[in-house]
Amino acid sequence: MRVYLMVFCLICCTANGQVVYSIAEETERGASVGNIAKDLGIDAATLSARKFRMITSSSKQYFNINASTGALSVNEPIDREQLCELKSVCLLNYELVLENPLELYRMEFKVLDINDNSPSFPLSEYQINMPEFLSPGARFTLPNAQDLDEGTNSVQNYTLSPDEHFHLEMQTRGDGSKYPELVLKKALDREQQATHRLVLTAKDGGDPPKSGDVPVIVTVLDTNDNAPEFEHSVYRASILENSPSGTLVVQVHATDLDEGPNGEIRYSFSNTTSADLQRMFFIHSHTGDVTVNGVLAVQRPLLEMLIEARDNGAFGMSSTAKLLVEITDVNNHGPEITITSLSSPIPEDAVPGTVIALLSILDKDPGENGKVTCQIPDNLPFQLKPSLENYYSLVTSGLLDRELISGYNITITATDLGSPPITTQKTLWVQISDVNDNPPVFSADTCDVFVEENNPLGAFLYQVSASDPDMGENGRVSYMLRNSTVAGSALASFLSVSLANGSIYAKRAFDFEQLRSFYFQVEAKDNGSPALSAAITVNVYISDQNDNAPAILYPTSQNGSVAVEVVPRLADEDYLVTKVVADDEDNAQNAWLSYHLAHSSDSTLFRLAPHSGELRTTRSMRSTDFLKHKVVVVVRDHGDPPLSSTVTVGILLADTLPQALPDFDDSGEPPPLLNATNIYLIVSLACVSCIFAAFLLFLAIVRLCHCQTCCCSGCCCPADEYEKYCYSVHMLPSSHLPPDMLEVTGVGKLTHTYLYRASVGLGPSNSSIPNGDAGNIPSGSRLQVPGPCIQVQQVQSDRLSAVLVVSTSSFHFFSLRHMALHLRWVAVSAEEGTEGICRRPGVRPSWHLEET
Repeated sequence: MRVYLMVFCLICCTANGQVVYSIAEETERGASVGNIAKDLGIDAATLSARKFRMITSSSKQYFNINASTGALSVNEPIDREQLCELKSVCLLNYELVLENPLELYRMEFKVLDINDNSPSFPLSEYQINMPEFLSPGARFTLPNAQDLDEGTNSVQNYTLSPDEHFHLEMQTRGDGSKYPELVLKKALDREQQATHRLVLTAKDGGDPPKSGDVPVIVTVLDTNDNAPEFEHSVYRASILENSPSGTLVVQVHATDLDEGPNGEIRYSFSNTTSADLQRMFFIHSHTGDVTVNGVLAVQRPLLEMLIEARDNGAFGMSSTAKLLVEITDVNNHGPEITITSLSSPIPEDAVPGTVIALLSILDKDPGENGKVTCQIPDNLPFQLKPSLENYYSLVTSGLLDRELISGYNITITATDLGSPPITTQKTLWVQISDVNDNPPVFSADTCDVFVEENNPLGAFLYQVSASDPDMGENGRVSYMLRNSTVAGSALASFLSVSLANGSIYAKRAFDFEQLRSFYFQVEAKDNGSPALSAAITVNVYISDQNDNAPAILYPTSQNGSVAVEVVPRLADEDYLVTKVVADDEDNAQNAWLSYHLAHSSDSTLFRLAPHSGELRTTRSMRSTDFLKHKVVVVVRDHGDPPLSSTVTVGILLADTLPQALPDFDDSGEPPPLLNATNIYLIVSLACVSCIFAAFLLFLAIVRLCHCQTCCCSGCCCPADEYEKYCYSVHMLPSSHLPPDMLEVTGVGKLTHTYLYRASVGLGPSNSSIPNGDAGNIPSGSRLQVPGPCIQVQQVQSDRLSAVLVVSTSSFHFFSLRHMALHLRWVAVSAEEGTEGICRRPGVRPSWHLEET
């Protein structure tokens, strides 16, 4: 089989994104048509990356594009006659769609006809009845041959097999179409030849030409010598394409000069009329009315049919007329919306003007009925822009925010311009993809966390939470501690935070006494690119637990020994023995201390103030009281549970400071008071005491009498010895002491500061100090007391005993009557020397010091 291949790769134009190729039909598969990349100025290497595709309305894909080179080749041979039927120009329209960016190019392929079809006749044999009496010149219409090719490849001429009675002539109808006629050139003689067999041959103009023939059998008749004649050789009519069945199209009429049956005419469609048209229309055989017989489902605006009029003679004669029916379009097709390309989802940061979709909108109706307007709702951030013919681009017209609207249902409404208009709608779902444009957000800038001290390691403290409206990784939040220090140590040594959920855990136990509060920052960061973050400040307040027992500050014991307090043997009731001083490092009620007597060797002798810790005597001391007492004091806080500490205080009843303290490690319980030995000792002591008391009384009387005789002689010390044996007694500044206080400074082993009150009696010779309140004495005034008047009898670690002696003789200090004064510590300082506060309420004949 010979294949004639003609490929015309002619680029007619590329303006407006369009390229036109010409290609011969039946071109074999794989044949090159052109290079679309070069013809359109596209980089062939980007075709694959830009997801190129060819779009056509044809059911077959006739062409291929090589993704690497852009070469355009034949994918399937084209049969022009099958594709375009009887159209004079056969075109294939393709659209080439490229993405990133979105571009559209139109390709038009003009399919060229080749002479691949031979002329053919509708029937395999034609019968012509011809009366014998016809004279030469009689004409009979012969059938037209059909050739699916076009132009010069279609039927160009007819030939008739040689015959002496007939020859062939071509006739032209009113519309310019030609048809063959059989012309009688010699009279027929039925008796000589009743049948004539002719061959009608149709030839096309192809190279080489093709032909087709059909037998024509001429039967010579003896009757009916007139054929019907139509009033018009061509009938024209126009109907609406939606005309219902039975609608009258046209009425044809033919006349026959014969009479009788030979003049009766029957109308029918010629055999050359296609079967589709014969089913679509109906012709009444007697009246010639042509009516609509069904739905006018045709795409051609002009239909061509041949109508035959044949008489009823024994040898019926016929003639034909052409009927041209113009189908007037009505708006019976709605616009068709086709999504050629759709980019979904689109990022929410897409700039206005970003192409989202490419739409093809087509209306099959011609003229105004096929013109379409297209629109979308106004309240959307999108708009339609016309692109190529029948194409629209859907682009963004505003800013998008996925967190507000994650997707759009875009309803595209296409309306044609027919009357009434037909509207078609199509909905697109455009999803908005997320970009990382929102940082994590905490519900507050700061938060407070309260945690008890002594927490276990790994204890959960708090959970921070931040929200991120973004999606996926952009909205997945992770948490971390920002670098900082707490109490000089890295924050990471105190806390840890869960990367996933923001839970904060303690990595060490907190101690309220060392660290009461601190703050830090937790950073929430999403996993977007670039990552966004936010921070929250967490204030941690450590609450106190009762984890510290009270600490005894005073009295203290050394090397496990009992602290000893010396109390005068004859101390009065409510005498301050000691004050227990304690401290608790805890806070609030955990540090509220109370003092309790846990044990006392004599429960009737001592009492303890629960709030101040002062240990006092409940009664005056008696000579029968045991000399040693031991008291156990419990200091308890108010925590839950409460903690306590104890201190043991040994109390020694003594008037002087002993050189060596007794041992208080025994129980301290007094032995039985009355036994035989004790009774003897008491009786003996009582007798000696009475004798001594009588002697003292005698000495006192003698002294009194002697003093009355020499009271006017002056001070107990002469003036020259006064400076030698005096102590300095000077006024304290009146700004910080009561006006009745004086300061007494002593020397010797008085190494501590004591507070006591003194009644000062001044003799007539001490006229340098004014009478009245000591506070009125000018600042810097000094009261000079002879040194021998103050004697230190005994000094111990915490007590001293001193005697103030007043005498009328400067050389006999101890022969005068005197009065002893016992002084007791009430405050301790680290200063050298001894200071006393003296009260001077008035003038008296002797010194007398009182305890405070």
